[in-house]
Amino acid sequence: MKILFIGSRLFDDVSWYLKQENITSIITESNENAINLDLADYNYIVPRGMDKPMEIAIKEDVDAVIPLIGIDPPLPDVGKMKDELEEIGIPVIASSYKTASLAADKYNTKKLLKENNIKTPQFHALNKPYNIDDIEKDLPIVLKTPEGQGGTGVKVAVNRDDINEFLDNKSNVFTEEYVEGFEVSIEVLRWNNESVALTPVYKGDTTLNGTHPLKKIKQAPLEIEGIDNVAHNRDIRLLAQRIANLVGLDGTMDIDILHDNNSKLDYVIELNTRPSGTRYMTAATTNIYPLCQLVDMAKGHWSAKDVRNSMENYYSTELPIGNFPQENIPSQKRFSSENSYIVHGPKNYQRLTIRATSRNKLNNLTYELVSDYANANNIHFN
Repeated sequence: MKILFIGSRLFDDVSWYLKQENITSIITESNENAINLDLADYNYIVPRGMDKPMEIAIKEDVDAVIPLIGIDPPLPDVGKMKDELEEIGIPVIASSYKTASLAADKYNTKKLLKENNIKTPQFHALNKPYNIDDIEKDLPIVLKTPEGQGGTGVKVAVNRDDINEFLDNKSNVFTEEYVEGFEVSIEVLRWNNESVALTPVYKGDTTLNGTHPLKKIKQAPLEIEGIDNVAHNRDIRLLAQRIANLVGLDGTMDIDILHDNNSKLDYVIELNTRPSGTRYMTAATTNIYPLCQLVDMAKGHWSAKDVRNSMENYYSTELPIGNFPQENIPSQKRFSSENSYIVHGPKNYQRLTIRATSRNKLNNLTYELVSDYANANNIHFN
């Protein structure tokens, strides 16, 4: 079997699995200095966009195409490519143009959620000339542009200056109610009209300074004091599957949720039809590797029931650690045992994802690894 992958940055997440399954891999990449090019059997350096990857997919007569794109802007073009290639029998393990375009537009996503009685924070489109006095009455408030991602196009405004700064030179803005609570992400897989949601991941408390989740400590499974966590995790999974079916997802999607500490309700805020930033936490907690699941979809050997039956239950955490001691970094992006860890991310921004069979073992392993990191970086804890 031969699979074309678009983008090399995430390729080390699946390269070990491709070798295990004896699959020939081809990468197209626009950056000749990109990482992981050497892990594929063949690679092509191409211009940005989907025209050349589509041409190579046809020329190489591949069995499937898997886009490994971690940002939103190219996803509608990926959807167009999917729609064209699947007409000639080459499956593309990604969402259609219609689904990707919807998810890329955060305002229309919220409209769809509201129309289908799925809870989302109150929102309101702003029209020029902006009435700053009206906006100021609702502080703190979240200001967004429809195409925002990863903290861009998003501002938690706490005063008039914040409002003026964000609105400057913007003509397409909406407001969203600020929710005091914490952030949750869940990945959902869907193929051939079958869907399965994986594990809800705690991504830290909401903050008025808009701290990015990459700078926070993550934990799974999701546990909230004073509630039935088994039922809560199940309800979030069912909600994720419902949304995936509603939008016609293909491949993988990350759903961002806010849990309101006051009302105890969960509010959906974003859908992202791309590999999730919590995929290592998903793998740590469930032993399901989301990007390897895309390979199984390409192979035609994927079922939601099999994934559901294969899911395991570990305790996991993820910490931003900067630079981990190089000699202690595992060579492959998979967990070597029940109590083990993965280091991922670029230099100076590395993250440590750890899993264990119990909360106590997780705490002990985390302490051991953080101590190694502190010693290597000459950091002293009081």
